[in-house]
Amino acid sequence: MTASGVTGTTTAAKVSGVAGTGDTGGAADPDPGQERLRRWRLVLGGDAADGTGCALSGQDAAMDGALAALYGREDKERAGKDRSAGLGASAPSVARWLGDIRTYFPSSVVQVMQRDAIDRLGLSALLLEPEMLEAVEADVHLVGTLLSLNKAMPETTKETARAVVRKVVEDLEKRLATRTRATLTGALDRSARINRPRHHDIDWNRTIAANLKHYLPEYRTIVPERLIGYGRASQSVKKEVVLCIDQSGSMAASVVYASVFGAVLASMRSIDTRLVVFDTAVVDLTDQLDDPVDVLFGTQLGGGTDINRALAYCQSQITRPAETAVVLISDLYEGGIRNEMLKRVAAMKASGVQFVTLLALSDEGAPAYDREHAAALAALGAPAFACTPDLFPEVMAAAIEKRPLPIPDTA
Repeated sequence: MTASGVTGTTTAAKVSGVAGTGDTGGAADPDPGQERLRRWRLVLGGDAADGTGCALSGQDAAMDGALAALYGREDKERAGKDRSAGLGASAPSVARWLGDIRTYFPSSVVQVMQRDAIDRLGLSALLLEPEMLEAVEADVHLVGTLLSLNKAMPETTKETARAVVRKVVEDLEKRLATRTRATLTGALDRSARINRPRHHDIDWNRTIAANLKHYLPEYRTIVPERLIGYGRASQSVKKEVVLCIDQSGSMAASVVYASVFGAVLASMRSIDTRLVVFDTAVVDLTDQLDDPVDVLFGTQLGGGTDINRALAYCQSQITRPAETAVVLISDLYEGGIRNEMLKRVAAMKASGVQFVTLLALSDEGAPAYDREHAAALAALGAPAFACTPDLFPEVMAAAIEKRPLPIPDTA
């Protein structure tokens, strides 16, 4: 079904966006057959070949117009038909369209349609206008687009752009911070084992395992001669975390999430956090971690990639290898010296550094990545995998406790 030139995610977005909406003429239970035709009509776009024979009116017609303005463009170019749909280059018409889709569709669908409008119709330039930014639905992908336009952004737009980015960042912090702090605080406590714990600090699983040889069959019990417990992490710095982030264009969402997590980690007294971004140059943004918005506007999405140079800098900043976790977030398309990059990873691991390789830190899964480099890192004991924001605290907890990483099953 390509009557409107829309497939995959776009079609799914349209279907989810039209479900349960539209004019029913006051009927409590619309005819199921007509409702099915109506939905297919909205998805297929109303061309002669769609086969539905269904006419739209009222809000349904307005929804169809909003969809056709974005997704009807390919049909016009392919078939040479003169259709009235399209956003054109007019800022007022785009502003009206942005308002329409927020009226007719749920937020998740609005975000997909905005992303498609930027990709399909080349509307990035319009995001440099304050009135456009005020009309859009802010999400991680929009932030990535704004960051890529940062250097071209006029001064009149920058304050509005920062406000949009700050809203997204604050929403992410609310969602991610509490669980991250709780998970890592527990990992820090467990990583400091003691042999004379108080009762409520006893690690019963490890204590039982350590005392199995003292099992008394006649009593069917174990006599724990040695107790193992959780030591309470002191206020001094116990662990060091280095976030090394590839800022090439494909990593935009990962940069956003990593900046938020970097700020959360930096707020924890027991973790000394460093944040480094790189393309062919390396920039240390650690001194800006108190405000992730400043971190994001300190990045420059796009450009080449020199992972070896970035890792060389990170390696030079490590003072306590056995207490350090380095997290490389990159698609591994190396423009620098490949063998040197691998040697640095091997050297860091040999010194006691916990090395984690994330192909992405986003909700979308792994992007295109260099499989040869990923396999080489896995052979060094640093498997590369994509990580969702919800899984990231568990990955960091495993790195802190020096236990196997919770690699998601992608089979």
